[in-house]
Amino acid sequence: MRSAMALSLSTVAMTASFMIWNVFSPIAGPLQELFQLSTIQKSVLIATPVLLGSVMRIPMGIYTDRFGGRKVFALTMLFLVLPMLLAVRADSFGMLLLCAFLTGMAGSTFSISLTYISKWYPPEKQGFILGLAGLGNLGVAASSYLVPVVLGEYGLSTVFYAYSIMIVAMAAVFWLGTTDLPKPAQAKTFKQSLSVVKYKSTWYLSVFYFLTFGGFVTFSVYLPTFLKELFGLAAADAGLKSAGFVVMATLIRPLGGYMADRFGSRRVLMVVFGGIALSAILIACSLNDLILFSAGCLFASVWLGIGNGAVFKMVPEVAIGNTGAVTGFVGAAGGIGGFFPPIVLGFIKDMTGSYTAGFILLMLFALACLWINRSAGRKKPSEQETLRPALIEKITG
Repeated sequence: MRSAMALSLSTVAMTASFMIWNVFSPIAGPLQELFQLSTIQKSVLIATPVLLGSVMRIPMGIYTDRFGGRKVFALTMLFLVLPMLLAVRADSFGMLLLCAFLTGMAGSTFSISLTYISKWYPPEKQGFILGLAGLGNLGVAASSYLVPVVLGEYGLSTVFYAYSIMIVAMAAVFWLGTTDLPKPAQAKTFKQSLSVVKYKSTWYLSVFYFLTFGGFVTFSVYLPTFLKELFGLAAADAGLKSAGFVVMATLIRPLGGYMADRFGSRRVLMVVFGGIALSAILIACSLNDLILFSAGCLFASVWLGIGNGAVFKMVPEVAIGNTGAVTGFVGAAGGIGGFFPPIVLGFIKDMTGSYTAGFILLMLFALACLWINRSAGRKKPSEQETLRPALIEKITG
């Protein structure tokens, strides 16, 4: 009962936090007009919340291991009130950028949530369970739809005030409805937690999640811009269609975890990376056709969602006693994977007048991940299994 409560409330709390994480993307167009922003400035504004959320996933995952998810999660949600209230008074691009940066703390709740939840369930079930916890990504879809509607009906200030009230209420519910498992007798130091950087598995998982979750975030935050610029859709319509992408990628994530539980993460990821490469080709060839472009994006959402679930099935295999650190590093890589592509896309668009080259780069990166996954899978079993006892010795010695 307590584990189910922890899972459900963590998922809802992450959803609420991700709504704030994505508050600027759906209204980037109106903000560009209001503050007279260039394409690059708009791209930076869209990508900036991802930056802090990515970097902070590492320490927040470690702190969750040390101090418990209940306290760390609740305090992080309360912090998010600050950028929301500051945004109400933003009167320049610099001030808006500061608010976007601080809003990035919402993205760090990913590592808090998954670290907290992983302690309640055995490793053999964590592919599916962590996939369910990842449904908190639906907060991105909720914002993609709700923010343009609230902006159109009630104005910009109401968006930020409403989100402030929502996140305070969620922090209170989470605090009252959850508990922490007993802490280990001897908590690991920050240095001991960071020892996971010495292992190749941590790094190739990070590269994989850079692609799968980074791709998910990039499409989530930049798809409204694509739909408006390429096909002339209104902000509300573009937001609704973008929400469909996020919902598809998020709802299929538990299936990716379940498939990895049953068939093995490496086998699932081989198919995933190939599917992402094919999706990128389809999108690159359909920038003048809304139907084909939409089909390519939905196809990508399926593979990105399955990939997200499959990657995190592998985390418990390299995170013995140190889930927070590995979750933080891998999650940070995924977040960074969502930070740079929007900026690169804006740069490519300004330089070439088209987004085509950006999707070609996505295809090449997916093929590189396929090769890395295949190469790592060819290692002898003895080489793959040395990490677990070595890591146990490292973090307990």
